[in-house]
Amino acid sequence: MRPRARKTSRYSQSLQVAGCAILLLAAGRLVADAAQPAQDDSWTAKIRRDHPRMFFNADTWPQVKARALNQERKTFEAMKRRVDQYPDHPTTESRSTFPVYRTLPNGKTDLVPLPMPRQWGQEAMETAFVYLVTGDRKYLEKARRMLKVSVAAYWECYNKAMAVSWYSTSRVCALAAYDWLFNDLAPDERRAILAPFLQHVDATQPGRVKKRIYRLGTSGPHEGFYGEPNLLWFAGLAGFGDGIDDALARRLLLEGYRLNLEMFNYRKQCALDDGGLATAAVNYSMGAYPWAQFNFLHTWKSATGEDIAADWPHLALFPNWIMWNWLPGPQPREFGTGDTYHYTNALPVANLYEHMSQIMHFYGRSHPDCAALAAYIRQIVPENVRNYGRSYPVIPFLLTELEKAPAPKGPQDSHLFARHFPTLGQVFMRSGAGPDDTYCLFTIGSRVPSHKQHDENNFIIYKKGYLALDSGSREDETGYQLRHYYSQTVAHNCILIHQPGEPFPGYWGLAYDGPEGKLSCGGTYKTTGGHCAAFETNAHYTYVAGDATPCYRPEKCRQALRQFVFIMPNHFVICDRVVSTNPEYKKDWLLHTQNEPKVEGKVFSADEGEGRLFCRTLLPKDAILAKVGGPGKEFWACGRNWALTPHIEKQWKEKGYLGNWRMEVSPGAPRTEDIFLHLIEVGDRSLRAMSPSELLEKENAVGVRFKFDGKTAEVLFAATGNPAGSVTITSDRKTLIEKALASDVQPQAGLAGN
Repeated sequence: MRPRARKTSRYSQSLQVAGCAILLLAAGRLVADAAQPAQDDSWTAKIRRDHPRMFFNADTWPQVKARALNQERKTFEAMKRRVDQYPDHPTTESRSTFPVYRTLPNGKTDLVPLPMPRQWGQEAMETAFVYLVTGDRKYLEKARRMLKVSVAAYWECYNKAMAVSWYSTSRVCALAAYDWLFNDLAPDERRAILAPFLQHVDATQPGRVKKRIYRLGTSGPHEGFYGEPNLLWFAGLAGFGDGIDDALARRLLLEGYRLNLEMFNYRKQCALDDGGLATAAVNYSMGAYPWAQFNFLHTWKSATGEDIAADWPHLALFPNWIMWNWLPGPQPREFGTGDTYHYTNALPVANLYEHMSQIMHFYGRSHPDCAALAAYIRQIVPENVRNYGRSYPVIPFLLTELEKAPAPKGPQDSHLFARHFPTLGQVFMRSGAGPDDTYCLFTIGSRVPSHKQHDENNFIIYKKGYLALDSGSREDETGYQLRHYYSQTVAHNCILIHQPGEPFPGYWGLAYDGPEGKLSCGGTYKTTGGHCAAFETNAHYTYVAGDATPCYRPEKCRQALRQFVFIMPNHFVICDRVVSTNPEYKKDWLLHTQNEPKVEGKVFSADEGEGRLFCRTLLPKDAILAKVGGPGKEFWACGRNWALTPHIEKQWKEKGYLGNWRMEVSPGAPRTEDIFLHLIEVGDRSLRAMSPSELLEKENAVGVRFKFDGKTAEVLFAATGNPAGSVTITSDRKTLIEKALASDVQPQAGLAGN
């Protein structure tokens, strides 16, 4: 590999200028701008004409090689041991199968398993890298064979109408391996590998594929961007200007660039100055979602010499969002929102060591506070996951700036008790950061549909256990529960308005053909569209007002307003103003519990883990409290129980956090307008009874007065009009706070606090 002198320039502002028009906030969600200007392709002149140019180049290779032989020597030696065990003559033969569509005589389709061709993308990346480090040509020959076999496997899959993979990962690795071996391949070998590879990438793009392929990974720039469209940039970069198929390579490169630009701008709008990626579901955002951004940053730099990470500071804030999702315990936990499984509610930390290492590498200089928080997260993940994954096995050797990043620095601000992530529609609340503290997540105002359920105005409460939780599970996607229960409003701590005959609102997953699968169970018909009307936090309380009215069908709902006050450390006051279009449309206020609740009059209680929850219904005065759940009714909706698939039930029904019970609070008589007012108190198992409390009724206002920890709190809410109210807390006749509830959204910035 001959070093090449190359002048590096500051990242051209054209990348962001062109992208500014790509996304607009419209109709409550992020959408692509249909009137994009013609794409400027002058940036292609920056791309190196030599190889390698993917992930590293001739100029950066000495640093990468030195890192493999020094700081990451153990990682490299483990890679070399794996490579030595790979077969010298790999084939497409495999023992695994994968489903493909088969047309039945009646015209319908069925799925039939066929042998899955074996491909060697990640192995080829490892083998090619070992060749470059050692110079041993036996690895060159092995990697060359792996690439030829892999390309054959890709086309065998296509001819069978079979997806290579849900992810682009292995093929990105194969393209990189080709790029690294380019100088050691004869021209006819290059053509034999790359030409059909480029054609495969082109043929499998959404809208271009001519076959119906089961589970073709179409994940685009508004999602995880780890499916077929993600391949375009890497395929174009591998073949750009090499005379093999220049027209196709250029087209793929331009389209891949455009989609990456769209992805970066979309995620910039998702994160704003708070953090987060393109979904609020942690199993996605902390899993495969970050790869698209990191890989583009690596390959843009290797191809052009420009480090553009600092021009996208939203990615540096990712650790901030992670910390707000982090619940305490020997093993970190999450709240369980969105399309997570609810089996253990373990925070998906397996990839965090590597993701945080990348943040440290890219942002150690431009955003040292974010890099220090990333280093802290890397330090506190469980010891068994403090390592690099093998999705992109070359990554550890690319992080040449890692040791220059700031030292770990955890959250410092002990007065930051809540954080609003507006685009993701999340308000996190907590009384502190210890194992005995109270944690809450409130969902409202999401403009990000990816893995977002029908849960606007939902709340989850954690205090030494999951006391108010999201219920159900996505299982393994082969059952009906995902679509018909778990994703629907009935599975959340929300409000139902039952309109007879209301059509089912839909979701992804297996559809049930019976009559129960055609009807809504009183929930919302849109997953996004709610509005955060107010938010504020201080040393005494956090308040959020959520207007979910637009998420319910206008034919049944005129208002669904929830005002939610967390009086620290252990009390929640919830006021719901609900107006239906017909008094006969029954309303239900829901709270889901893991274990069976105990009901005494207008008070119920439930335990989970070492925690306990009490809830008192203050309004409606004629409220009827009903307990739903138990064997055969754990996931009851629309007149049937959406049971777990047998193997999931056997493994997780007893130990999963699936929410086997719920309380339904309903008005005792039909009315169009109802106010639900509830006081919730949480504690550990030593909590024997609720704090004393009383209903407050004033002119155009309702509320509650209660005592706790030697203090008295009064929380009032407007009964009509715009969301309003007040909080007063006194102690020994001294007023600690007396304040009107906010009428707007308090702005926030900075990193997570304790």
